[in-house]
Amino acid sequence: MSSETRALPKQQWEFWIDRGGTFTDIVAKTPDGDLLTRKLLSENPEAYEDAALHAIRSYLNIENGQPIPADSIKSVKMGTTVATNALLERKGEPTVLAITEGLTDLLEIGHQARPKTFALNIEKPELLYDEVLGIKERLRSDGKVLIELDLARTRSSLAKAYHKGYRSIAIVLMHAYKFPEHEKQIAELAAQIGFQQISISHEVSPLSKIVPRGETTIVDAYLTPILRRYVDRIADSIGSKNEPGKLLFMQSSGGLTDYKKFRGRDAILSGPAGGIVGATHTAKIAGFNKIIGFDMGGTSTDVSHFAGEYEKAYETEVAGVRMRVPMMYIHTVAAGGGSLLNYDGNRFRVGPESAGANPGPICYRRGGQLAVTDINVCLGKIQPRYFPKIFGPNQNEYLDRDASIKAFADIAEQINDNRPPEKVAEGFLDIAIEHMAQAIKKISVARGYDLKEYVLNCFGGAGGQHACLVAERLGMNKIFLHPLSGVLSAYGMGLADISTERQKVVEKALDNSIMSPLNLDISFLVNENSIDLVEQGLSNDDIEHKAWVLLRYKGTDTTIQVSVDIADEMRKFFETEHLRQYGFVAEDKAIILETLGVTSFGGGETPPEKASTQVVDMPARPIDTQPLYSGGEWHETPVYEVESLSYGHKFSGPAIIIEPTGTIVVEKNWRVIVTQHKHLVLEKIAQVESTAAVNATIECDPVTLEVFNKLFMSVAEQMGIVLRNTSQSVNIKERLDFSCAIFDQDGNLVANAPHVPVHLGTMDSSVFETEHLRQYGLAAKDKATILETLGATSFSGGETPPEKASTQVVDMPAKPIDTQR
Repeated sequence: MSSETRALPKQQWEFWIDRGGTFTDIVAKTPDGDLLTRKLLSENPEAYEDAALHAIRSYLNIENGQPIPADSIKSVKMGTTVATNALLERKGEPTVLAITEGLTDLLEIGHQARPKTFALNIEKPELLYDEVLGIKERLRSDGKVLIELDLARTRSSLAKAYHKGYRSIAIVLMHAYKFPEHEKQIAELAAQIGFQQISISHEVSPLSKIVPRGETTIVDAYLTPILRRYVDRIADSIGSKNEPGKLLFMQSSGGLTDYKKFRGRDAILSGPAGGIVGATHTAKIAGFNKIIGFDMGGTSTDVSHFAGEYEKAYETEVAGVRMRVPMMYIHTVAAGGGSLLNYDGNRFRVGPESAGANPGPICYRRGGQLAVTDINVCLGKIQPRYFPKIFGPNQNEYLDRDASIKAFADIAEQINDNRPPEKVAEGFLDIAIEHMAQAIKKISVARGYDLKEYVLNCFGGAGGQHACLVAERLGMNKIFLHPLSGVLSAYGMGLADISTERQKVVEKALDNSIMSPLNLDISFLVNENSIDLVEQGLSNDDIEHKAWVLLRYKGTDTTIQVSVDIADEMRKFFETEHLRQYGFVAEDKAIILETLGVTSFGGGETPPEKASTQVVDMPARPIDTQPLYSGGEWHETPVYEVESLSYGHKFSGPAIIIEPTGTIVVEKNWRVIVTQHKHLVLEKIAQVESTAAVNATIECDPVTLEVFNKLFMSVAEQMGIVLRNTSQSVNIKERLDFSCAIFDQDGNLVANAPHVPVHLGTMDSSVFETEHLRQYGLAAKDKATILETLGATSFSGGETPPEKASTQVVDMPAKPIDTQR
């Protein structure tokens, strides 16, 4: 594998691309089967219009802006943040909402969840639609027509919206997920009038609950036109018209789809989903079946869990909008290489704001702000001389280490306790590591998984610099790094299947009587999916199908996904999983089969990795030695090139491994093992803590204060998660009408989670009653607590015991003066 550009042979190339928020990663597969890699800034208007097209042209030796020969490319597989950025920045297509009359404010009201309980100034997310039309119609839940659809009035309303300039419409009617006839008629009217984007709720999200169904439809109408313009520009540039499978985009569900079928609702997690696919495929080759995915990029860190099957979420909230579409279950925390660092006079803060790609961190030489990347540059964990010369105004300079060091020195002056700049930088690093560790706990420990059984699969441009420290914080002993870990999301694009998924609402009690109609529904969905995938270039023999259901207890709304089997087996699996996740089994409640789904897929590539059979019999040779700051001290650290490492190489940290697309830092007490596929497996070397270290005094400095603040907050939040999971109350599940907090022995508040805090004010009285019960054996619940006397004791003048401590330890045994019987 090389990062050099090669001349264009007559055969065709493949390009696997992840367009991220800060960097665009490219893996190019040459006609000979070699893999070449590249990493470009996603935004660099001075140098190119689009990073993905610029990379393709550079590999094919074509000048910037010149046409790309269509016959030079076999396929392009991409993930993109275009839709995600448009949603976050509210820069989608002006959209009008058509909804059942009487419900025009329903999506604005939304649900009862209050994400910022303590906020005094409530700022609701900006609505995605600009105008709403009340449609005169109404169906009952059984399909009976209560109010006939007024077609004349509807046509008039749509025409007025069209003449105002709207070209995108979302159609959301009550009970349309089961009875879509009225939605279909409105869609026909909208098409006749001239609307270019028509999103219909029964097609976008054919599920019950009108609020998330409606919000998903709005997202689709709002983002698809923006996405379509970008997708069509790529298609026009590479000449993929009428060639199924030539241009594919990654969906949030983890499967590829033809660019013509790619729509806004499926694009929110387009890039991170490719990372999970790459992580699982490569881990399986290495023999790991249980992994925690740790994808650290420039803007954020995405973490995921895999234990044999992809985990998906079917109701997700992104940027204040709740959607019901299949998405990879990914938890994101604002702690990437570009996360900003701040000192407020008392505590160090990391994120959530990001420096982005332009201007970026201070070390980018573009007048940016202090960020996580500056930490690693200051500490020697990123070596500028081994980093691409793409920085500065002309994109031809190295990273600026001196500027990063000076920024930390300025903060050290503010603290004024004689700590050096590198100590300040390491303090910020501790906090960033804690952010990432807490994110991993939320998708693992909080859901009943034991992290000791897992390997940390680390990737992303910044992941390798932090892997050891994150694993240590979590108590994990093994880390896996692929040779392409710096561009693993792009690699995953190339390995992913083409897939599609269809769902149907069932909402019947789980018993043997529903199995026959369920099998008929499965056959119908399988046939629909097969037609879809054949249109994208697959044959029926290449397609696999997986049928699953979402089960829940009657009277609850928490579902668990179960593979289709006989009724008794599905019940057993549901109860086992419910007990593991929520701590109880409700034997007196019926189990409801809420939704049936069929996922169909095929066409994925086998990872093009060759296994070496020869073990090297000489140690790995470093190319350099550089100072690296870790654990409070500087280390003269060997620097290795990843391409020089071979099967059988082993060495211990501290060490730095340079990749074409990233840097791996092997911390002290970690060992590197190179496998037959040139994978890097890092293992923790067991260490015995000294008594001195265990009993060391913890000083309340800005770093310790922030780290313990996060730890205490995490404990309180975990209590809340357990309470929400085990509760059946809407007040608890959505409104968070409960309190979880940590107090000291005197009843003083240490940390409370973001729930309703009204219950916490009585804790001081509770502490009095607890102490009264301990001393006197009773707590008088019917008596008032009286503060009788306030006192203050003052003292001074006592002498210190005049005892001297020896500093010299004798090195001979004690001698007796006598022996007696």
